[in-house]
Amino acid sequence: MNVRLVPWSEPALDLLRRTNTPEMRRWVGGPESEEELLARHRRYLAMTEAGDGRVFAVLLDDEMVGSINYHRHDWRGEQIYETGWSVLPPYQGRGVAAAAGAALVDVVREAARRPGAPRMLHAFPSARNAPSNALCRRLGFTLLGPCDFEYPRGSGTLMRSNDWVLDLTGPARR
Repeated sequence: MNVRLVPWSEPALDLLRRTNTPEMRRWVGGPESEEELLARHRRYLAMTEAGDGRVFAVLLDDEMVGSINYHRHDWRGEQIYETGWSVLPPYQGRGVAAAAGAALVDVVREAARRPGAPRMLHAFPSARNAPSNALCRRLGFTLLGPCDFEYPRGSGTLMRSNDWVLDLTGPARR
């Protein structure tokens, strides 16, 4: 399977629209308006320039089938990297998210080597999202336990999540 990450770009807006369905967004508050999608797309494009993270389109061969990202986040008084992902339904359960996740962990390990960079990568999937929680385990994250997590950031809306962490200074797991 040829899974690779490519930096977020203008053509990825179509992917964002394809993932904006009740099924794909059931764990994170439901579909967004076109205005919200465009604002998110602009944030994704700008993220790399700010130096606080990156968003990638996930390609299977040459087709965009999902997205994955990491960014800095203040969590319980510490600077961490946070990650999140989505894979379109026809490609779920085929190892795409695991391959993309492993590639992303390599990217974030490299970012964590910079002076002052966070050394921990967290994921906060819904506590009810069994596939995403299983992916965290498969990628070598450690479950710290359930938590209330604000999503989207700044909204005041809390979702019941699991807090998973990966020490980026430890040995890579394959």
